[in-house]
Amino acid sequence: MRKTRMAATAAGIALIAGLTACGGEKADGGNGSGGGGKEAKGGGSALQGALAALKKASTATDEQHSAKVEGVNKQTSQGRTMSTRMKGAFDWSGGGMKGEADLTMGGGAQSAKAIYLPDAMFVQPATGVPGGKKWMKYDYDTLAEKGGASGAMLKDQMQNNNPARSVQLVLASGKVKALGTETVRGKKTTHYSGTISVSELARMQSKDLSEKDLQALEQQFKQQGLKKEKIDLWIDENDLLVKKHEVAKSTDGATGIDATNYYTDYGTSVEVTAPPAGETTDAAGLMTQNGGARS
Repeated sequence: MRKTRMAATAAGIALIAGLTACGGEKADGGNGSGGGGKEAKGGGSALQGALAALKKASTATDEQHSAKVEGVNKQTSQGRTMSTRMKGAFDWSGGGMKGEADLTMGGGAQSAKAIYLPDAMFVQPATGVPGGKKWMKYDYDTLAEKGGASGAMLKDQMQNNNPARSVQLVLASGKVKALGTETVRGKKTTHYSGTISVSELARMQSKDLSEKDLQALEQQFKQQGLKKEKIDLWIDENDLLVKKHEVAKSTDGATGIDATNYYTDYGTSVEVTAPPAGETTDAAGLMTQNGGARS
């Protein structure tokens, strides 16, 4: 019996928003010594300069507390790829991610709205949900309890993540290089790139996962043929993350993710509330009614 179906569905929605896959504890970048931008490129090795610049970008992005996010996520499963576009705004100032987004899937054939709160996320497909309700609720505690290691990881990421974590992850890995300056949507940026093993990624990005769950995730990655994730970051002259691109593919190409997100309007106001309980169906309860997840 596969326990991760509900978690996988929810994780897909989370990835669309650019909230998971990258993350991790705040770090000082090992050999990084502070500073960024032109100062980082001056003395020392190229690696030290890149780490120093990303350390400054991590702090600057984290201190903004909110931003607008726009992007496209391509998820491949069993050789089939689903592309989803997202546009929304997110706030990470309260100890957990909150926000809302509009989603379009299948080249615009399907659409949905999503609300993210520190304890759950809610999805409103244009076609509605079973039972005549408007919203589907994915409770993080329930996902962790019933979704196996994948569910536990999703809860961990949604409650301990923000766009700055993408910078912190590459910084903590110590594996990064600067690729020069590029203009991204009218902003002058410096392009940084790093490649990390997915097993290392899971351990670095997971704040509260147990050793048992981490080992289960590593086994899952191995079975899927997932070995590495490449992360590219574009940092502007104000040391803020402007663009993120991450790619992870299995050895046979049948499973993977290719996601690009753009970040603008740092400091934007984000006010969201949970949908009325009378308009919401719990995803876990629906699975129970249908006899649970099957292999």
